[in-house]
Amino acid sequence: MLKMIKRGIALGDRIHQAIIYSSLRRQCCFTIFAKSISSSSSDPLQKLNHKDWLAPNEVLKIFNTIRDPDSLINALERVSHRKDYKPNETLFTLVITKLSQSKNFDAINDIMKRIKTEEKSRCKLSDDFFYFVIKIYGNVGGYVEEAVRTLFAMPDYHCWPSTRTFNFVLNLLVSSRRYKIIHEVCLGAAKLGVVVDTCSFNILIKGLCKNDDVKEACELLNEFPKQDCQPNAVTYSTLMHCLCRNGRINEAFKLLERMENDGCDPDAITFNVLISGLGKQGRVEEGIELLDRMKMNGCKPNSGSYQVVLYSIIDSKKFVDAKRFMDRMMSEGFSPSFLSYKTVIEGLCKENRLGDVDFVLNQMMHQGFVPKMGTWKKIVESIFQGREELGSRNGICL
Repeated sequence: MLKMIKRGIALGDRIHQAIIYSSLRRQCCFTIFAKSISSSSSDPLQKLNHKDWLAPNEVLKIFNTIRDPDSLINALERVSHRKDYKPNETLFTLVITKLSQSKNFDAINDIMKRIKTEEKSRCKLSDDFFYFVIKIYGNVGGYVEEAVRTLFAMPDYHCWPSTRTFNFVLNLLVSSRRYKIIHEVCLGAAKLGVVVDTCSFNILIKGLCKNDDVKEACELLNEFPKQDCQPNAVTYSTLMHCLCRNGRINEAFKLLERMENDGCDPDAITFNVLISGLGKQGRVEEGIELLDRMKMNGCKPNSGSYQVVLYSIIDSKKFVDAKRFMDRMMSEGFSPSFLSYKTVIEGLCKENRLGDVDFVLNQMMHQGFVPKMGTWKKIVESIFQGREELGSRNGICL
């Protein structure tokens, strides 16, 4: 009986050990499996090694999770060897965007070459894609020449540039003052199948005006009809601004007459340019008359229109007149700038017109502007100067 009990206890111990071993084995297997899943989920590139079919949107999700830009090229290389690889514009746009954020333009160049040369990488690319790439080269990287090369390489990718993309490159060249290249790009418009429009001409005129080639810029007006284009308010305003900057205000007004005769209505910017030109020549009254003419022509003045007139009055040192014009601005719904208030107050202080100073100061603070220490100092100095003058007239020493 005792032997049977001992055997039962021994058998129970072995069963208990077997249960514990089985439990530990299952737990160990589960831990290894969980670690493998965690490792796979933490590294999204591991999915590129799977033989399961990957749809294009799944590939995009993988590339979206890649934070290290240097891993993008490796990932692109790995995905390109898959049988289900289907390159598309969205994928290349995503990769180039991430590379541009890390300023890796050499890698972007390699991708563009890869798209063009590798048969498997070829896909249909739109004008929007090239507009995006050119913008990356020009605005983000400052590689203007590379932007121009990309424009002229578009036919090699079986894509032809739109006028919008062409004009973007033109504007990029003007902004960076690459005037020598502009002529070459313009000559290549026909080769690229681009039809130039009014915006194209406006960009060229802006470039010529920036370079102070006023004569050539004005002569370009005669080229508009040859291309079935019509100059607009921007065209004339750009030319007038250049003429006024060079002191040729009378020629700018002749251009205004031509503008109106051609049936193009001047806008507020056009009038502001002319008012500013008159102000720089000290022709303040003519500027005010032109402001009134705007309203008669049905063109509503903006805050810039009034501010240009005000600055011209201030520049002529007529601070009392400036104060009166400020009243007019306020009555017509426009507020003078902080600089205007500051300059007028300091000018009135020099003329010791304390009553006008008080009026303008109250108006300034009512508009939410607070004078700085320098302005307060001049106000105080003007007050003491006024008291001294009053005392000297009355024979009193202050």
